Amino acid sequence: MSVTAPAPGGLGPAAAGGQASPAAAGGQASSAAAGGQASSAAAGGQASSVAAGGQASSVDRPEASRAPGNPLQEFYESPGVPLRSGPDRARRQARMLAEMLRGFAGPAVIVDLGCGDGSALAAAAEHNPAHRFAGIDWSGDALRRAQALGLTVVRAGVAASLPVADGAADVVIMSELIEHLVDPDGAVAEVRRVLRPGGSLLLSTPNLAAWYNRGLLAFGIQPIFSEVSLRGVFGRPGRVVAGHLRLYTRRALTEFLTASGFRCVTVTGARYHDVPRPLGPLDRAFCRWPAAASILLVHARKE
Repeated sequence: MSVTAPAPGGLGPAAAGGQASPAAAGGQASSAAAGGQASSAAAGGQASSVAAGGQASSVDRPEASRAPGNPLQEFYESPGVPLRSGPDRARRQARMLAEMLRGFAGPAVIVDLGCGDGSALAAAAEHNPAHRFAGIDWSGDALRRAQALGLTVVRAGVAASLPVADGAADVVIMSELIEHLVDPDGAVAEVRRVLRPGGSLLLSTPNLAAWYNRGLLAFGIQPIFSEVSLRGVFGRPGRVVAGHLRLYTRRALTEFLTASGFRCVTVTGARYHDVPRPLGPLDRAFCRWPAAASILLVHARKE
């Protein structure tokens, strides 16, 4: 069964070859549900669309759409898992997008992969009202919250067969997503497919080589942001498990994106909201040195 968002102005048919979109972790299928039915993206050659700028498509979570025995998907559907990174992230994303879209001719199509509860996407849409936005995530709970904000959303995985046509997007956002993925190669390849020639990727991720991580590791303490279990935090400060599977330094991230067919336009640093207040000024100062900043912000263009 195909999934078509009900509003006009969509991103076009998914190039899924009739298969259900695999979820980003574990390779299990994560489905958008239309009319309460579990469904795949673009099955049987039918058009499947993400409608940007229209009404939010319905999201259901029937038991059939869940991946049995997939601990990572079960983790993300758990009530205690954070679905947002706070207002700082939302404002940062909105500012980056506004700067990049300045002077853009016509309404741009922006797709937010891993949109979570939609708080960051809603802020971006509010600051950039002339453009069209859509969010994609595999968590039904998160997408129901995003729908409540009036956003257009689709439930799908992000590693393969995104429900977006080739070259349909002007901008793809991956905000604090790539560190959660089992298959970042597949996800970035899909981003490149759905972007128009010269289209932009806005990506942010925690920095493995953040200034405090360099000191912690020297004393044998697990770096902040890194996790060795989905059940608890071990070997480092903190209590919240976020599901981070891999971390990047500035060099690793830019080399990875270049090898994936992108040209890195800018790499900047951002502060981390959980840095203790007395260390806040130091964290802000390190933003001027992205290689040691808490968060890496990359603007890359499709080559």
